[in-house]
Amino acid sequence: MNFKLGDVVTSVIKCANGQTIVLSHDTNSPRPYSLNFRVQGTQGIWMKDNKSIYIEGLSPENHRWESENKYLNEYDHPLWKRFSSSKDDLSQAGHGGMDFFIARAFIESIKGAKKPVIDVYDAVSMSVIVPLSESSIKSGSKPIKIPDFTRGKWKKNKPIFGLDDNY
Repeated sequence: MNFKLGDVVTSVIKCANGQTIVLSHDTNSPRPYSLNFRVQGTQGIWMKDNKSIYIEGLSPENHRWESENKYLNEYDHPLWKRFSSSKDDLSQAGHGGMDFFIARAFIESIKGAKKPVIDVYDAVSMSVIVPLSESSIKSGSKPIKIPDFTRGKWKKNKPIFGLDDNY
């Protein structure tokens, strides 16, 4: 059998405004469960797995990780604070608890209480990554353009992705 890819698929996405997204899909490697969440910008980095953060000019030591705790206590989303203090352990709700919030937001939107947290354009943009990655792999890792499903409207549309404090 001739496999075209290994156990790990890494997709690099260059965004319209110059940001880079690196997605790694690995369901076969022998390792503990991890979503490999990492957010990195020009002045800092946060990594979920080791619960650490470094912010240039704020972290106490240069080029040394510090605990994320003080930043989460101050800046974590109000919904995480509200529901993580409940009896239910959100980490059991799937994907570290985030499935709970998406399911809750969906229920609130179909009840008519809230607008959906993602629209059809966001949904299809997130979903198209899989077939586009597959096309790239089949073509020897050539870059593949992501279609603009909004026909340019994303540039002036108000972003709706994400939860407000009331869900």
